[in-house]
Amino acid sequence: MDDTEFESPAHEEVQTDLRALFRGAIRMTLEALLEEEVRELVGAGRWQKLVGRVDVQSGSYLRTLVTTAGAVDVVVPRTRHSGSAGAVLGRYKRRSGELDEAITSAYVQGVSTRKMGKVTRALMGEAVSRSTVSRVTRTLEEKVEALRTQPLTQAFPYLYLDATFLDARWARTVQNVSALVAYGVGEDGHRHLLAVTLGGSESAESWLDLLRQLLERGLKGVRLVIADGHAGLSAAARQALPEARLQRCTVHLTRNVLAKAPWRLRGRLGKETSAVFEAPNLQDARKRLEALEQGLGRHLPEAMECLREGFAAATCFFAFPKAHWKRLRSTNGLERLNGEVKRRIRSVGAFPDRASALRLITAVALEVTGVWDDRRYLDMSLLNSTPDTAAA
Repeated sequence: MDDTEFESPAHEEVQTDLRALFRGAIRMTLEALLEEEVRELVGAGRWQKLVGRVDVQSGSYLRTLVTTAGAVDVVVPRTRHSGSAGAVLGRYKRRSGELDEAITSAYVQGVSTRKMGKVTRALMGEAVSRSTVSRVTRTLEEKVEALRTQPLTQAFPYLYLDATFLDARWARTVQNVSALVAYGVGEDGHRHLLAVTLGGSESAESWLDLLRQLLERGLKGVRLVIADGHAGLSAAARQALPEARLQRCTVHLTRNVLAKAPWRLRGRLGKETSAVFEAPNLQDARKRLEALEQGLGRHLPEAMECLREGFAAATCFFAFPKAHWKRLRSTNGLERLNGEVKRRIRSVGAFPDRASALRLITAVALEVTGVWDDRRYLDMSLLNSTPDTAAA
């Protein structure tokens, strides 16, 4: 009996053997499909003498295709007059569609063009260049165009607007540009990403251009616009949507109020300011504001002035169904979207141009908002039963 101790293969060896096996299976499958394709081009199988033959085979050539299992060398047969059997692989294509999708997904998730080659080499044994990644990710332009031109067929009573900033090359210099985002809650009660655009700055002109695009695509029924207190945004909303109310984000207003108070009082001031907007009705909110002004507010005149100036715009939500208040009084619904966009921007640094910036931000936005279809955000039937007038 042989007493030689059996040594199990290392994990790396098993993985290498499996990859080789998969590549062999892929090669055999592709070559079988190519043989079937060339048979259709010729009108007969190899060595067959048929009356219907329209061409003859004329050798073959070796072609490398990069797949998720690694690089595979495939023998591609060709004919004398009809060319090669390349429809299965695609003309001039060196990578499988699955690999291109994986590259695009990794790019959206945060892998930079510089690091993509290391990732693909580690996973598939073949590195891709930065230029290849850029070409592959241009397929994201279809998503950008689809979002830009998609008709808006339903009414959107609630419209949310927000912006974030990034560095992109513009007119041969790197500048800080604004990414403007709009989403709405439709009559179906679901949130919908409506637009992502880039502007030179968060100006009235940039926001007005976005709103005009939405109106051209069919935006209608807007009753409340929820945004921060940016003057340019407010001016654009009043001009493009004169019948809609403008709800100032209470979170942004509270931050502005706290910025005018000393650190030692910000905790207490923040709680009392939040309590104003969490009142059960508008009258009680006014009473809480008066109590704040007569108490802690006596020592913080600048903070109280900021709160008084923004109070009316920040309390428009009281005119709408109570079940909607929590989600109407702030733009917090965009926090995760903005967080993902900023995380992805940090891994890129400065974009080479505005088009690449818009492609990536749109792709990230579509991915983050893809879960919005899973559940209803608000019960919009309550809106029709509530008069759109604020309590006196």
